[in-house]
Amino acid sequence: MNLWDLIARADARALAASGLACLDRCLPPAPEGEGTEPLRPLWASCEDGTAWAARLAAARETVAALDGPAGAGPARAEAPDEPLARIRAVLDAAPETFEAGPLRAWADTCSLLSLEIHRRADQPPAPDAVTPAADPASPPGVPEGGEREALELLRIGSAGAEADAGPLVTGELRRQRELLEILAETAGSPGSGAGLRRALDHSTEGRRVLRAVMSRRARNQA
Repeated sequence: MNLWDLIARADARALAASGLACLDRCLPPAPEGEGTEPLRPLWASCEDGTAWAARLAAARETVAALDGPAGAGPARAEAPDEPLARIRAVLDAAPETFEAGPLRAWADTCSLLSLEIHRRADQPPAPDAVTPAADPASPPGVPEGGEREALELLRIGSAGAEADAGPLVTGELRRQRELLEILAETAGSPGSGAGLRRALDHSTEGRRVLRAVMSRRARNQA
């Protein structure tokens, strides 16, 4: 089953965990001495929505301060196209009600953003490349124009799109599908909590891969 269909059929539990995992994989490491996993508390709410709104509010505050030195007040201003700024925007847009309808739209946005970030990591722009200004009418964090069309082709399983994709975006596409399949298999079962733990472990491995690639690239450019 393709990724688009898996998102369309997922329940609230799977949608919350899938969207959260997409953002978590793309977050840069926290500054030294601060919490390393600012979104982890939200995973505890994915099973049935318990304290979802309260934990979501706490996660927003933690992520918003990621770039701010300890005790230095608000984080520095970022360009709106930077990954962290876009992740913040999508997290801010997360629904506070734990219901499949709004969570589906949010998980869909998270999926597209994560695929775009991995795609750009596969093909980093030239140093003098200019990112087009975002359309103010578009939802925060959502890829636009040809970029979105290319990612949608990936999500519906277009063989041509997958053949042209780089290894990071291909791995992320597979990871998103596998995570939703894990959660679908354990939905409503006595092992549903174990299913969420498996999904978390699966996502954490993807985060490790992306951070390793970005760290190596930063060293090479230093």
